[in-house]
Amino acid sequence: MGIPKGKLIAIGGAEDKGTDLPKGQFVHSNLNFIELGILRRIVDEAGGINKRIEVVTTASMIPYEVGENYMDAFGKIGCINIGVLHIRNREDAMRQDYIDRVKACDAVMFSGGNQLRLSATFGGTEFLHVIKQRYLNETNFIVAGTSAGAMAMSSTMIYEGNATRAHLKGEVKITTGLAFMDNVIFDSHFEKRGRFSRLAQAVASNPSCIGIGLGEDTGMIVTDGNKMQAIGSGLVIIVDGHEIRHSNIADIPEGNPISVENLKVHFCENGNGYLVEERKFIVEAEKGSLIEKQVHVE
Repeated sequence: MGIPKGKLIAIGGAEDKGTDLPKGQFVHSNLNFIELGILRRIVDEAGGINKRIEVVTTASMIPYEVGENYMDAFGKIGCINIGVLHIRNREDAMRQDYIDRVKACDAVMFSGGNQLRLSATFGGTEFLHVIKQRYLNETNFIVAGTSAGAMAMSSTMIYEGNATRAHLKGEVKITTGLAFMDNVIFDSHFEKRGRFSRLAQAVASNPSCIGIGLGEDTGMIVTDGNKMQAIGSGLVIIVDGHEIRHSNIADIPEGNPISVENLKVHFCENGNGYLVEERKFIVEAEKGSLIEKQVHVE
C-alpha cells in the first residue's frame, strides 16, 4: 500500500465521553480529562475543533444512541462540525452523499459494535476506497476507530472468540478487515475482558503479524503505517510471534489446547511506543527516543 501520510488512531473501547461520573466528582473535572484524553487527541490530530469529523455507526446495533453520545462528547470539547453516518448496509455505503462527505471531512471515526458488520458492509466499496486513498495520500487525514472500529483496521481481523476458550484451537475466528494496516492484529477491551489468549492464538496462527491488545480508554496512534504511540489511561500489550519456535497449532485437532514457545510480550503505557517493521519497543515515543527494551515470556 505504500507509506501512508495520514494517521490511524486505534482505541480499545470505553473511551471517556464525560458520562457515568463517579459519585461526588464534579463535571468540570471529567471534562478536563476529555480535553486531555483520547477524543481530544483525535480532534488535535485532525487540526482542531473547527475540523470536520464524521462518525460512522455501522458496527453498532444502537446507531442513533451511539451517534448522539459522540455528538455530545465532541461537543463538550468544543467541536461544532461533527457529522454522523448511519450506514446500515452496502446499499447505504454506495450513496453518493455519504461518499461526498468522506471526501470532504478531516477525520473519520468508526464506532464500536460488531467488526464483522464493518468488513461485510464496506469491503470493496468506493466509500472505503476513498478513505484509504485519503489516508494514504493526505497529511493529517485521520482514521480513528474504537473497539470494533479499531479491530477492523487491520488486514487480519479477529471477528469472534470467547476469551474463556481461546486457548483451544479453532475457538478464535479470523477474517479480512478493512486493511488500513498490514501485518498487525488489533484486539480491544483487552484487560477487562481477559483477551490475551485470544490474541496469542491469532498471532500463533499468523506469526508474521504483531498483536496489539488495546485496553479500555487506551489507544495507539500510528504514523507512517509503522510507528505507534500509546495514549490514554490504560495499557497496550504487544504480542510478537516472529521468533516462535515450537507451535502445535497446525497439527492438533480443533478443540485441543494450543502450545506455543517464545512469544514476546511488551507492555506499553501512555507515551511508550512500538515500531512494527523493526519490532522495537520505544520508551518515549513522543520524543522520538529509540531506547529499546524487550520483555520475554519465559
